[in-house]
Amino acid sequence: MEKETSHLLIGLKEFFNDVLFQNLPSIIVALLILWIGWKLIKWLDKLLLKIFTKKSLDVSLNSFLRSIIIIALKVLLIITVAGMIGIQMTSFIAILGAAGLAVGMALQGTLQNFAGGVIILLLKPYKVGDYIEQGGISGIVKEIQVFNTLLITLDNKVIVVPNTQLATNTLTNYTRSEKRRVDVNVGIAYGEDINKARKVLVDLAMSHPDVLKDGADAPAVAVLELGASSINLQLRAWTKTENYWGVMGALTQGTYETLKENQIEIPFDQLQVHINKD
Repeated sequence: MEKETSHLLIGLKEFFNDVLFQNLPSIIVALLILWIGWKLIKWLDKLLLKIFTKKSLDVSLNSFLRSIIIIALKVLLIITVAGMIGIQMTSFIAILGAAGLAVGMALQGTLQNFAGGVIILLLKPYKVGDYIEQGGISGIVKEIQVFNTLLITLDNKVIVVPNTQLATNTLTNYTRSEKRRVDVNVGIAYGEDINKARKVLVDLAMSHPDVLKDGADAPAVAVLELGASSINLQLRAWTKTENYWGVMGALTQGTYETLKENQIEIPFDQLQVHINKD
């Protein structure tokens, strides 16, 4: 045991004397260049953001291109620093090449995410600012990165979604179209006047300033079904996409209040319990 410890100490001493101390100036310079280079890359990232913004480059493409450029510069910086401290570039490249296949297999999903990001930028199923939903995940697109897309939920949570998941699966984009239809379902009691209910609901929608009122976009009421305890109606009103949630809330509340004011009954499920005293 003592002999092994002695050999270890001798090996460490030789390493420090022959390798570390002799290359100490180069190591210090290399670390200094690494620190300066890292700072310059961060500064360049901010500069690219200003340039792309000034050129009115698409926001989605903006973040994607910046991510690729910054990653490439960081890899180049690390390779340069490695060469300065004595690591042979030919050997380094050979090692990278040998490890490339294994790393590629290990990171197969990551490479697929990169390809998914390229597909998203080319086909543009969504862009930054869109509200999308896929596989039970929904949110506003904040940023399209090289491998992932960042979503912000309505309660301000951040969701990181792999690009391949969004590029290769069915996706719903709620804000791509300029207008959306607001549907408000309500049931009225049997015996109530359907035409009267239709009129008051259409008048309610027509009175809202953000509801579209021309041609095929005009509000309408349809009878959906004759339910077990109610006649189920649907108020349909078109509005600009950015006004959707405001119109939805206003018409939902207004439907209840309007039907109540016009003495049109909205039935609700009731449970009758019969008690047998015997």
